[in-house]
Amino acid sequence: MARSVPLGIRLLPALPGVDRNVAYKFFILVFTFFCYMSYHLSRKPISIVKSVLHRKNCSIPLLPTEVAKFDNSTDCDWAPFNHGDFATLLGSLDLAYLFAYAVGMFFSGHIAERMNLRHFLSLGMITSGILTAAFGMGYFLGIHMLWYYILVQIIGGLVQSSGWPSVVACVGNWYGKGKRGLIMGIWNSHTSVGNILGSLIAGVWVNHAWGWSFIVPGIIIGCLGILVFFFLVPEPGAVNCDRPVHHIAGEEEEPLMRTGDDDIDHKKDEAISLFKALMIPGVIEFSLCLFFAKLVSYTFLFWLPKYISYKTSYDAEVAGDLSTLFDVGGIVGGITAGLISDFTRGRASTCCVMLLLAAPMMFLYNEYGSINYAHSVGLLLICGFFVNGPYALITTAVSADLGTHKSLKGNSRALASVTAIIDGTGSIGAAIGPLLTGVISPTGWNNVFWMLIAADGLAMVFLIRLVTKEIQLWRLTGCTRQIDDVSVNVNIQNTL
Repeated sequence: MARSVPLGIRLLPALPGVDRNVAYKFFILVFTFFCYMSYHLSRKPISIVKSVLHRKNCSIPLLPTEVAKFDNSTDCDWAPFNHGDFATLLGSLDLAYLFAYAVGMFFSGHIAERMNLRHFLSLGMITSGILTAAFGMGYFLGIHMLWYYILVQIIGGLVQSSGWPSVVACVGNWYGKGKRGLIMGIWNSHTSVGNILGSLIAGVWVNHAWGWSFIVPGIIIGCLGILVFFFLVPEPGAVNCDRPVHHIAGEEEEPLMRTGDDDIDHKKDEAISLFKALMIPGVIEFSLCLFFAKLVSYTFLFWLPKYISYKTSYDAEVAGDLSTLFDVGGIVGGITAGLISDFTRGRASTCCVMLLLAAPMMFLYNEYGSINYAHSVGLLLICGFFVNGPYALITTAVSADLGTHKSLKGNSRALASVTAIIDGTGSIGAAIGPLLTGVISPTGWNNVFWMLIAADGLAMVFLIRLVTKEIQLWRLTGCTRQIDDVSVNVNIQNTL
């Protein structure tokens, strides 16, 4: 058992008078927060740098050391993105990364279930740091070959897929169902915090030496990866802490838990196959919903700064800073979605309502967001709230719920596989969205927003069956309470 405890934890002194279960839970929540925050921090710079790889205008002068890096002294774009097909080429960078990430996700969950989570996550973070910095080194080495940036994006996408299954499995191992929606809603703000910090860090150098916009985030995630190796405790048993309770009273009546299927055959604490994970009730529906929800969210993630620069007169740094408001709204949206779904015990219904409201808000932002700064700020916050709320809920609380489904009979080693399936399917949509944007945007940004609204509607369609069952459960629960109230009144009258 001692060998499974990280060296850093073994060297830490014990804190007298502190409940070790509470202390470790708090530590794991905070530590994994920073870990996955660094993943998003390292993948955000590409959306900021797009505005200088191909500029709307060349009013920003080049530094003397930069002139030699371009095809000629009058060109302020970065080859090979200095031609008319720049949007398609920039979209291909997103596709290379996101498609590799989606493919890697299905394998990462399978691997994470079968090896030490601490080792797997640490290796993924350190390698991600190296690949992120490698993209930025293209600036200092004067690399203008498209294949180099595509290759870095592909390998980077594969290694970054190590993050999400690992951190969700780790948090799921430590936290039971109870208030999981609220806890994981707050914890999931690491996504938006990472996007915000990534935008701000990249914005410091974007107009002068954009290579640092990648190198600095790469150093940050790499250093955190080293800390993971020495301090992460993936599950309570390694440090003699209590295992959490994953099911609560009455859970067997929740709609996504009832399909009439036989329980999934498995051995306790044995990693399950991808097929068996797919057979868990609700996994397929939420996976397909996330496909379209993440398509919308990642289109904003990778193209919002470029869109703001195009629609306004703001330079790349200001556009990047303004785009962070979308993520600020997403933080509040994710927490709100978790809180409401805990209170109503309706994960699917919460997602569906937020998706329904996201569509008109995207339309309003495209129409009125560029009128002035105030309109842009307000509409970005609201759009982020409704667009990222469902995405955050599905990738956290829903994934953890399904990964500890009652049909698994206590097997805790399905979390990474279920998370990988749901987020991997969503990542395919995340790859397609930015690619379509690169192809559609030259025809007009209005067409891009209509595509996003259509995707938002399709995400709702896949939740209809689960929403219907949740409504039926609420009605059944309401009738049961009425019967109980009548029984109490009858007993009181008989007593009198």
